[in-house]
Amino acid sequence: MNEFKQQCIKLREKDHTLSEIMQITGRSKTSIYFHIQNIALSSLKQKEIRDASRTRVLDLSQARKGKSKKPFKKFPQWNIQAVSLVAHLLFGGEIQSNKCVYSNRSVALCKKVENSMCLFYDFEPKRRYNKQTGVTSISYFNVELTSYLKHKAKALLIEIEFFPEEFKREFLRAFFDDEGCIDFKPHSGTRRVRGYQKDTTILYLVWKLLRDFNINAKIQLPNEVVISKKENLLKFQKEIGFSIGVKMNGNRPNSVWKKHMEKSDILKKAIDSYGS
Repeated sequence: MNEFKQQCIKLREKDHTLSEIMQITGRSKTSIYFHIQNIALSSLKQKEIRDASRTRVLDLSQARKGKSKKPFKKFPQWNIQAVSLVAHLLFGGEIQSNKCVYSNRSVALCKKVENSMCLFYDFEPKRRYNKQTGVTSISYFNVELTSYLKHKAKALLIEIEFFPEEFKREFLRAFFDDEGCIDFKPHSGTRRVRGYQKDTTILYLVWKLLRDFNINAKIQLPNEVVISKKENLLKFQKEIGFSIGVKMNGNRPNSVWKKHMEKSDILKKAIDSYGS
């Protein structure tokens, strides 16, 4: 026993760890530890152990990065639902590194986004309602999903110009549902549909897509695309329009109507005000 004790002490003094001594002697952890418990490793050896431990943690974290226990369905081919979902996340939401969020006062639009997401992802979002603003937010927490949707969002902005007409229509409707308004002031004769977008590249893309439907719009810098004149408003109403349930906020101080009104109804009033 004294011989084994001396062997453990000598190995420890040579800066071997408990695990290393176990491998050399073939003895158990508890029998070795009893003999070396009062012999500390050198500061250099302790630093090596800390560095190795940190490396293992980082490697494990990297291996787990982007992995989720909640699978989703990819859409290698675009369809109406996929265009709608990604467009709404682009215009009325955000795609972050670990979640994608959509926010709107319109219950109808939030439901539309949820229904589109259900086709690709089987898990319920986290919902939050802000009583002060009346805005509902739906959030999906999935690293792989958000990474994929971020990639598809970039692709959509590049490819939408070459898509079928019905895809372009869905893209434009999502834009004006989320970023648009109908500006109709009966007393001043103002009649126009406006769409706001801080990214001027997207602003010009919307302008170009409207031309594909023979809708002449103007870019009003820094951040608006504007549709005016009866013929253009009529084409917009027929080809694009606003989704049912999308309303103007009547609680704003500058609200003309002083009540919540559907954008499509205000657009009709604006067009009808031209007369025959």
